[in-house]
Amino acid sequence: MSDVSQKLAYSLEQLQQLQGSGVVAIKSEQLSRVHRERLLKHGFIREVIRGWYIAAMPDEKPGDSTSWYSSFWDFCAAYLSERFDSSWCLSPEQSISLHIGDKTVPQQLLVRTPNGNNKPTAFLHNTSIFDVRLNMPDLKQIEHVAGLNVYSLAAALVYCSPNHFQKAPIQLRTALSMVADASDLLSVLLAGNHSVIAGRLAGAFRNIGRDLIADNILKGMQAADFKVQEQDPFADKLQLSFGRREVSPYVNRIRLMWAQMREAVIAHFPVNPNQAIDIETYMAEVEDKYVTDAFHSLSIEGYRVSREFIDLVRSGQWQADGSDENKKHLDAMAAKGYWDAFLQVKKAVRAVLEGKNPGEVLELTHSDWYLALFGPSVAAGIIKPSDLAGYRTGPVYIRQSMHTPPNREAVRDMMPTLFDLLAEEENAAVRVVLGHFVFVYIHPYFDGNGRMARFIMNLMMASGGYPWTVVPVERRNEYMQALESASVQQDIVPFTQFLASLLKAMD
Repeated sequence: MSDVSQKLAYSLEQLQQLQGSGVVAIKSEQLSRVHRERLLKHGFIREVIRGWYIAAMPDEKPGDSTSWYSSFWDFCAAYLSERFDSSWCLSPEQSISLHIGDKTVPQQLLVRTPNGNNKPTAFLHNTSIFDVRLNMPDLKQIEHVAGLNVYSLAAALVYCSPNHFQKAPIQLRTALSMVADASDLLSVLLAGNHSVIAGRLAGAFRNIGRDLIADNILKGMQAADFKVQEQDPFADKLQLSFGRREVSPYVNRIRLMWAQMREAVIAHFPVNPNQAIDIETYMAEVEDKYVTDAFHSLSIEGYRVSREFIDLVRSGQWQADGSDENKKHLDAMAAKGYWDAFLQVKKAVRAVLEGKNPGEVLELTHSDWYLALFGPSVAAGIIKPSDLAGYRTGPVYIRQSMHTPPNREAVRDMMPTLFDLLAEEENAAVRVVLGHFVFVYIHPYFDGNGRMARFIMNLMMASGGYPWTVVPVERRNEYMQALESASVQQDIVPFTQFLASLLKAMD
């Protein structure tokens, strides 16, 4: 090992010790100047703000935001605690997002603190913290979520701005659905003499079908001699109500997203062809598109495969054996896995064309697709057999995305909900667009989510008589930006229009 390599290895040991003790936000004094400069030079740490760093990967390209977005919340928790001790709290609106498990990275994080300077502190990738000089809420109204000081759910609902109900209806309805009874809300409302807010919350609960909580808020305020005027703060009323019992906020959020987004999908997606389909002709067309589909789908994920090699894998003329130099070649294994998965997807497509419920078919077969997709990589020793055990067992981050997929426990609640929604959905266009989007929003696997989502999209295309559709690698940026808008802004229109344009291009 060269002298340079030895020095770098020693610096990396210091960084590893910090990471091993749970440090994400690295203060300059935690590394000597020599180690700090060496790690910066080789790309193993990045400066977020003067005197503060995060760990990074040296192969990250300029402008790559992955290391920052994946570190954002832990960094903010450490930075704010260092700067303000315990005298800080996130805004009510941001508190609501965290209570419902939505850890999307905000462009600007609003922080309430008596020591604030009423101006932003710029971080990486056009993100910032804005610390507002305001007194802290009552200590009883503060909770700690993942190291962050936040308003309790009841206090956040009371103190969030009125226009947030219209600006972020999915988040607000999800938060309201988590409330089991009116007790905690009344405690905050009565302590602050909040008769106007009480009327707004009563209207909000009635909007989601929680009439008992709405009535109890009104009765509780009236018993304390407050006059309350009930008012619905939402812009509309969804045809979706929540039962009395507390349900996973993740499940409710998926159902709310589906209910809110489906009308926009219907308005911007081509009408179902609604014509008789010759199954054999349709399946032959699917087969004809395989090489093009595999080339583009794999290329979108960064694999380097030629159309000729893909066709060679399909023909069975290429086999990975002990003497083959490609045995451990990641691209080759990905191409072989895609072909094996495609064979499984074709069976599912045929079942749907024969009249089976597409949501039920997906639930029964999607694990077979995933096993086929990565089976060759396991056989080649590229990934461990345990990686095929099922849904992911830890956190995952989407490259360049501000959306943080839900935790592993939430995945196990959300996936059955996705299957139910697909099985219950009567409109094929909604199944196509939201089947793809919600799957990548959940991100149930460590790898392969994009390929699986495009398979799901095409299974749902078949359910409505739409043709097998290829997402071209040349439009990758547009595709990813449309998914980002849906995930972060809850705006499904760009993604719907993107998929619709692919269909129109085939006319």
